[in-house]
Amino acid sequence: MPTKSKKSKFGLYLAVVVVLIFVLFPVYYMVSVSFRTQSSMFMNPSFLPVDLVLKNYRAAMESEQFRISLRNSLLIASVTTTVGLCFSIIAAYSLTILKYRGRDTLGRLIIVAFLTPGALLFIPLAVIAARLNISDTLHGLMIVYLSFVVPLGTYLLIGFFRNLVGELEEAARIDGASRLQALWYILLPLIAPGIASVGILTFTACWNEYLYALVLNPDPAVRTLPVAITFLQTADETPISLIMAYSTIAAVPILILFFVGQRFIVEGLQTGAVKG
Repeated sequence: MPTKSKKSKFGLYLAVVVVLIFVLFPVYYMVSVSFRTQSSMFMNPSFLPVDLVLKNYRAAMESEQFRISLRNSLLIASVTTTVGLCFSIIAAYSLTILKYRGRDTLGRLIIVAFLTPGALLFIPLAVIAARLNISDTLHGLMIVYLSFVVPLGTYLLIGFFRNLVGELEEAARIDGASRLQALWYILLPLIAPGIASVGILTFTACWNEYLYALVLNPDPAVRTLPVAITFLQTADETPISLIMAYSTIAAVPILILFFVGQRFIVEGLQTGAVKG
């Protein structure tokens, strides 16, 4: 039995190591290439970091287009996440705590909106954006993103609100609190891990989104970072090292966000999974 247990543990550890290699190697290669020159990549191809330089990062920081795109991505992701969370919290609260006619039907529509593929709505949303004259604007892209993140956030937060005891709000109302006060002071602190989880997922989705940002905002002044990275490649040149430097910088905010909020994500997943 001890031998069998050791073998099973060894097999488990080996599987974990193999998975980690597959997951982390692309990240390692991206960072490694970003510190190399274009010529050294082809003259001396190697997986090990050699002849490290900061040329690519210096070029990125000195690029006005990079700074503009980075600012646009930060602004769009931050505003969309904040506004989306506000709408999602109110919608989830309404669909779980309040009682009114048509609530279940509205909840089903939210689920349908959440499950609808974004590519399916691409042409209708592009036409609407053009007719409303919000193409090539930051707020236009934020509105489009909200149409996706609000159903997602609402669907996820419904699970957290369902875990709350209904008597909590009733007790607060009896003590003289309004619905808004009961929501703010009683309910929201209890689902803080869920709110943090939804916020991180929403920010990540907005930060990485490419298709709508490419088509709706072709103007360089309103480009996001993922789109700016693709425009580094031209018909004559593919600056792989520079592209990897851009990609590494673009990954830093998301990595920081996940490292800081991983505790909330784990707590949120555990709490949200208690009830279906």
